[in-house]
Amino acid sequence: MQGDPMNIPPVSIAAAKQALIAQYADPRLRRRASMLWGTRGVGKSSVVRQVAVHYGVPLVDLRLTTIEPVDIRGAIYADERREQTVWFPPEFLPGPEQPEGILFLDELTAADQRLQISAYSLILDRRVGRYQLPDGWLVVAAGNAAHHGAVSHDMGTALADRMFHFNVQTVIEAFLDHALANDFAPEVMAYLKVRPDKLDDTHTQLANDHLIGASPRGWEDVSTVLQSDLSETAKRLFVQGRIGAANAAELFGVLREIQAATDVLRLLEAAPGAATIALLPTTLDGLYGLLYALLAASTDAPRLARALEIIEQLPEIEAPTPLPLREAQTLAMERLFEKALERGLEQTILHSPVYARYLEQRAREGH
Repeated sequence: MQGDPMNIPPVSIAAAKQALIAQYADPRLRRRASMLWGTRGVGKSSVVRQVAVHYGVPLVDLRLTTIEPVDIRGAIYADERREQTVWFPPEFLPGPEQPEGILFLDELTAADQRLQISAYSLILDRRVGRYQLPDGWLVVAAGNAAHHGAVSHDMGTALADRMFHFNVQTVIEAFLDHALANDFAPEVMAYLKVRPDKLDDTHTQLANDHLIGASPRGWEDVSTVLQSDLSETAKRLFVQGRIGAANAAELFGVLREIQAATDVLRLLEAAPGAATIALLPTTLDGLYGLLYALLAASTDAPRLARALEIIEQLPEIEAPTPLPLREAQTLAMERLFEKALERGLEQTILHSPVYARYLEQRAREGH
């Protein structure tokens, strides 16, 4: 396929996951393969693992760029009694003793075209050589198109016509939900909340012919670096080596502003009222830096209750330029409630007078 082959609307990785879950639940749909198209680091591989975990079924994950054609078709040997050559199927393909599961053919479009022939047999006919894939297995493939800036071989229309296709693209809110659930560095979440265009800069990277750029997977690595005990100099080296020099320079510039404007530990210890207001940030970066730092710090009932008090005072910030204070307050309240549910702390919020006043305010505003 040349250019942009996608003539289907983009979907988030969360939407693709729900589609695969629904497909697996239907025995007839399960017999038709699905193809996840998307740029690097968008979460194609991880979402297939999550679907397998959801149903508690085995997952056979084949990275097609790391194996040879014979690895799928199997080894050939001479059967002297029958006077025939016979193929032995590989042991990693599921047998009759595993009636259900997911066979994941990752990096399909980047694989050697000889290998693709064997992979296509599994997709088209659910068999290769003497091997037959059990009826209860779902085949999911994933790969990049040429416009994603990755190695990509053409996919013929005959194969494309035998699969459901999903044009998976990065959605910032879905990524931030994932980041929050997996305890990413608050600074990374705050930065991407304000600069969502930096989540995936593949197009800019390709336009400038740069080898290194930002991607969702890259930001996960950056989060790990920022949470490490490395020196500041080492952190800069690792971050720029992961997302590029320009992205790293901008990130660290924002980090300085967030760190200067936000002292979460002092805020958690401050008394409500004037003492809290004096410590609240007055810039957009600082505001979201505070929000995600509070979410990260709210690990028990006392801190959660204090975080609610701090969030209640956000509309009292007097900033030199207008800030989305109500929007930030709503986002913080929703995320805190989600975190409380995950940790079994929902009663702390439900019994909080702060949360009751917040709901009354929302009702008065017609929400």
